[in-house]
Amino acid sequence: MTTTAGNTKAYADSSGSFKRRGPRFTDRIVASPSGPGEWPVEPGRYRLCVSLACPWAHRSVIVRRLMGLEDVLSMGITDPLQDDRSWRFTLDEGGVDPVLGIRYLEEAYLARDPEDGTENGVSVPAIVDIPTGQLVTNDYPQITIDLGKEWAAHQRPGAPVLYPDELRDEIDEVNAGVFHDVNNGVYKAGFATSQARYEEAYTALFARLDELDERLENRRYLVGDHITEADVRLFTTLARFDAVYHGHFKCNRQKLSEFGALWAYARDLYQTPGFGDTVDPDHFKRHYYMVHTTINPTQIVPLGPEQAAWLTPHHREELGGSPFGPEGTPPEPLEHPLKPLGPIDM
Repeated sequence: MTTTAGNTKAYADSSGSFKRRGPRFTDRIVASPSGPGEWPVEPGRYRLCVSLACPWAHRSVIVRRLMGLEDVLSMGITDPLQDDRSWRFTLDEGGVDPVLGIRYLEEAYLARDPEDGTENGVSVPAIVDIPTGQLVTNDYPQITIDLGKEWAAHQRPGAPVLYPDELRDEIDEVNAGVFHDVNNGVYKAGFATSQARYEEAYTALFARLDELDERLENRRYLVGDHITEADVRLFTTLARFDAVYHGHFKCNRQKLSEFGALWAYARDLYQTPGFGDTVDPDHFKRHYYMVHTTINPTQIVPLGPEQAAWLTPHHREELGGSPFGPEGTPPEPLEHPLKPLGPIDM
């Protein structure tokens, strides 16, 4: 079975185990380019293309907002529903991205590599060079780190430091476990094609969630005293857990809302500017339930759960720490809402 699983083309091997192909284009946009594969940071030159449905792309939406890069890095939002050419700009007038002038993100991939540009799938997030229309990078782990560090000259005053040098090793260690068992773990459970492989993924997922729940009992954030790259990466999976992964991917030992510290932690982040205001359940429920027809052939989209629970008190401030650091400040409220969707049309 081959599928498009969020950020890249994926498949199940002969044992029934889900396998994710990594990003193919790993160039970077950096403050001081020094060699091949490095592009210069330039305000207005690039466009960040995302799906609000995709947890891997959602990371970049959060970091762009936390850093206050809206005026220097424009953002295009794709339809949560895909066709055989993958992500498309049907939410824009005429079905064309107003900045890039393309209907499908695939066009930027093929502009970069006409022969093999889509070999590993068409994934989001993707950063496109506006003047040439070519894809620069779809390296989703590196994109958020670079937005937090390399774009420092253009960040808003009071932006948090998401990947501080003194905490980098600990952040990397936490991120590695979260990626394998949680971020990718829900996919390994949901797309497994054998009972044994599903049970392996399920067991590893909840073992890791139990570990994180315990870790967060006496500390407000995963690493250090304010939000870091580690919190961004975990949050986007937690934001989709009860609405999608619990039922759709059979990750149903318990809901996120049935954890103690982990659920309070998730609500704390959700109520932090830059996190909850970038969450769009309509986009991600439509994507998972309507695109993954091997799992949900009826394409019926569930109405729940209610988002109001995310706004209940969490009391995490009692643990100390501050979301943006001792001198940091929250981003300004969003001036324009994220792209709404109309009624579900089957």
